[in-house]
Amino acid sequence: MIDINLIRTNPELVKENIRKKFQDKKLVFVDEVKEFDEQARKITQVVENLRNFRNTTSDKIGLLMREKNIEEANKLKAQMADTNKQIEENEKVLDDLNAKIKERMMVIPNIMDPSVPIGEDDSKNVEIEKFGEPFVPNYEIPYNADICESFCGLDKEAAARTSGNGFYFLVGDIARIHSAMLSYARDFMIDEGFEYCIPPFLIRSDVVKGVMSFEEMDSMMYKIENEDLFLIGTSEHSMIGRFKGQHIPEESLPICLTSYSPCFRKEKGAHGIEERGLYRVHQFEKEEMIVICKPEDAMKWYDKMWSLTVKFFRSLDIPVRTLECCSGDLADLKVKSCDVEAWSPRQKKYFEVGSCSTLGDAQARRLGIKIKGKDGNYFASTLNNTVLATPRGLVAFLENNLDADGSLRIPVALRPYMGGKEKIIPKK
Repeated sequence: MIDINLIRTNPELVKENIRKKFQDKKLVFVDEVKEFDEQARKITQVVENLRNFRNTTSDKIGLLMREKNIEEANKLKAQMADTNKQIEENEKVLDDLNAKIKERMMVIPNIMDPSVPIGEDDSKNVEIEKFGEPFVPNYEIPYNADICESFCGLDKEAAARTSGNGFYFLVGDIARIHSAMLSYARDFMIDEGFEYCIPPFLIRSDVVKGVMSFEEMDSMMYKIENEDLFLIGTSEHSMIGRFKGQHIPEESLPICLTSYSPCFRKEKGAHGIEERGLYRVHQFEKEEMIVICKPEDAMKWYDKMWSLTVKFFRSLDIPVRTLECCSGDLADLKVKSCDVEAWSPRQKKYFEVGSCSTLGDAQARRLGIKIKGKDGNYFASTLNNTVLATPRGLVAFLENNLDADGSLRIPVALRPYMGGKEKIIPKK
């Protein structure tokens, strides 16, 4: 959510930002917010004047009652009753106007960083840099489900019986690699100076609305029936929500946290959700990082955060690249975002394994997260980034560490979490 002062002082800037995101249908919201805000400020002044009159009149009534001037006191009491009625009526109008303003402000997109490339959709995202040499071996890389099945490591048929399509059982060595990657991701981030945290996996609707756009909420979140609780789609939701309504001392910044959680996503409208592989599923596990910092430090942390994901995947012998998200692919709360994509030697192309975003003070405004500074309080900047989301990360590992004989190499960084094994041998 942007600062309403931007609409008051520079509505054209807000409109131009909307145009660059190809959301012209939202242009009318800027004019409506401006009009409703002007009305609300006028009514606020009226209410303040009425309250001042009521306070003054109340003092006069008290004086008249002490002087036994009952007749005059009763006249003023009648005026007071009328004044109270006017205050009540104006406050109802004011509440309605403020609700209309908030409804529109919640869907007006955040102001993007000037460096964001302009484009209608993800086809216009821009490659920034490659890390590691993409390699295609002279032997066939099977589909990820087939690799898992050669180790007797995947059972989606049973998962369909217990839970439906889009779920899975991981078994044996494949399950162990999956868990090893998460444990390594945790320790990797702790070694980088981030504090480890396990958050709640269910959050209330006010937190959901604070951390994500309505479009994302509708397409992603599972709601618990008859309760004001949602399953998280990423631990960023809980982790940022942790600071809801808090005033953070400036000297305690930056706050750098890394968190583990299972994640649940409806993947509404997703294609291929019923395919037998592990690329797109309803449930996965994730190591996340979040940073809360001063606004002037946000871009420095943004660059550091995505570079940590690159470093993590390269330590597992997985080539990656970074891809700048264009304006049309940028979620409404985000100022700037990039994806980290892993190389798929099977498909001979990259696929997304993580995403890094800086959101300015958009989440902080919605959730009331402020920094206690020497010269007053101000809204914090929030950032989030994927360290590892798996089994998607597992797919990247399987394809890039598969030998010609069907065995899997275990990179040096992962061996302590795999009982010292240097490779695992398929069972069939």
